[in-house]
Amino acid sequence: MSKFLVETHYTCTFKIVHELDELNEKALSEVDSRKDGKVEIVNVTVNNRKTKRSDGKKTVKSDLENIEISHKKESLNTEKLKNELLNKDQNKTGKFKSDKNEKRFQMPDRRKGYIQKATIGDHKIYLHTGEYDDGKIGEIFIDTNKEGELVKALTNNFAIAISLGLQYGVPLEEFVDAFLDTKFEPSGKVYGNDRILSATSILDYIFRELAISYLGKEDLAHTPGLNRSVEDKNEKDDQFLKIVKNITSKGFVRSNYEEKLVDLSDVRINLKSKN
Repeated sequence: MSKFLVETHYTCTFKIVHELDELNEKALSEVDSRKDGKVEIVNVTVNNRKTKRSDGKKTVKSDLENIEISHKKESLNTEKLKNELLNKDQNKTGKFKSDKNEKRFQMPDRRKGYIQKATIGDHKIYLHTGEYDDGKIGEIFIDTNKEGELVKALTNNFAIAISLGLQYGVPLEEFVDAFLDTKFEPSGKVYGNDRILSATSILDYIFRELAISYLGKEDLAHTPGLNRSVEDKNEKDDQFLKIVKNITSKGFVRSNYEEKLVDLSDVRINLKSKN
């Protein structure tokens, strides 16, 4: 039969009562050295109680272990609450995406694109684009002149933010809807762009240009585009046009590949091999 030892720790609050014949400073200073006081216990509390086997093996966890268990329980409760909130958000939105499921579609090292120079007022704007192999836009760069370092830095970082959004799958339509018709200076007439004649701001001009070039939104252009019918093209021409599309910037030609083609049918190339 096992035997156990129980150790109980108490904290006692007590007081010592002395009887004085006279109340003066000398008598009060000698109180602590007197041994005739009466001790009275005011309160007794049990601080801790430990149980162990008579052979020295502990059967009850120590205070440190109890603290660790309590901390683990709190962590489990916190994790449970977090999962409940995530499930609630998932039920509300219909789907939940974790950071691991988000994928960035990296741009190819060698990419297509175009540069469009335009002037709004006295400000020159250079819009650079980068495209994926299928012609979809994946990045933009914006250069300006006659601007301070602060404006240039904000413009460059704005272009980086837009590029990251495009590479993470944000549709270009969302950016067009957000920034089209924004109004701030410089604004007014646009020179150098054959489809846009005026803009209410730099952002309005940039996303109007991108919408026309990559989304085919002709209603945002101020001049008519060239739309030639390709219904009478034969199979050979279709194959040739497919090759052209693979090596040509979609934004540069604005899908009008036929108008940008150079007729080389009468050009003969004579290749001579070295003996």
